[in-house]
Amino acid sequence: MTRRSLESLAAPTTDWTPSSRRFERTLMVLPVQRSTMGRLSEGGTLLVPISNPDTRDRLMDTAIDIARERSMRIVVLHVVDVPPQIPLSQGSAVLSEDDAERQLLSSATEQARDAGVEVDTRLRYARDVATGIVGAVEEYDADGLLAGWHGRPRRRDIVLGSFLDRLLAEAPCDLFVKRIRAPSAEIESILVPAAGGPHGDLAVELAGAIAAQHGATVHLLHVRSPDSSEPDREGTEALFSEYESLLEPFGVEVTTQTVEHDHVAGAITDETQHHELTVLGASQEPFLKRKLVGSVAEGVGRAAENSVIMVRGGPEEKD
Repeated sequence: MTRRSLESLAAPTTDWTPSSRRFERTLMVLPVQRSTMGRLSEGGTLLVPISNPDTRDRLMDTAIDIARERSMRIVVLHVVDVPPQIPLSQGSAVLSEDDAERQLLSSATEQARDAGVEVDTRLRYARDVATGIVGAVEEYDADGLLAGWHGRPRRRDIVLGSFLDRLLAEAPCDLFVKRIRAPSAEIESILVPAAGGPHGDLAVELAGAIAAQHGATVHLLHVRSPDSSEPDREGTEALFSEYESLLEPFGVEVTTQTVEHDHVAGAITDETQHHELTVLGASQEPFLKRKLVGSVAEGVGRAAENSVIMVRGGPEEKD
């Protein structure tokens, strides 16, 4: 692993306006909060619910990257939403006449097998999608869950979407939520906003796993307040060093960057245009309404120029 760093800081301002100017890299922000969540699983099962044929291949691309790097088995899942007037035992009655659901699973299976990844498929009947997915996590003893996010309109009581909010709160495993912004492209650089927090280690390791599959660079970015203190600046150096240690086993190139700005989400969003993928951890308080993911993570996920994966670690040990 190599590390590159340049010495420069963006001039602080009060109001954020998008800019095409790239901030230069430097070392140096927040006091580090240690992660209490599990690290990226080695081996085990990655559950991937799919429903949209238009984004299936891009979601599976990420699943394959993770599975290859961490020697995981993929279980591709499609949940059939069965209305209450129909018994679950007769859920097949609501399947499409053209067998679209099984064709979707078949396409995902073929994609994974062509990539040399072990894969199984499951068609599951449930009263709602979230219930079906959470139940599948438990039934198949999944270590990780990769779900797609379509970025629906915001409401005060909904963060990412009703079923994704339930996954964030209830899924008893590591959760990766991917907002797919553009058609698949070769990944050359992955942006990881660095601010500590309980899900930061997992986000860094996920970025490392994907970067290793593409020979990509991992770019660590920290945004700090213009009036930050010297201890804060020393904390940034420690955070970068910690994250570099996590990335070392993946053998990827790492670059670091510190930006002084009042608008954290805006500074991160501006930087996303220079990378093919952004990976960031969820909020430090994962079960409080909008803090399910945190305002910064949610804001970047909605506005980023590239695809975004938001990470929420599961329990350290499964019962």
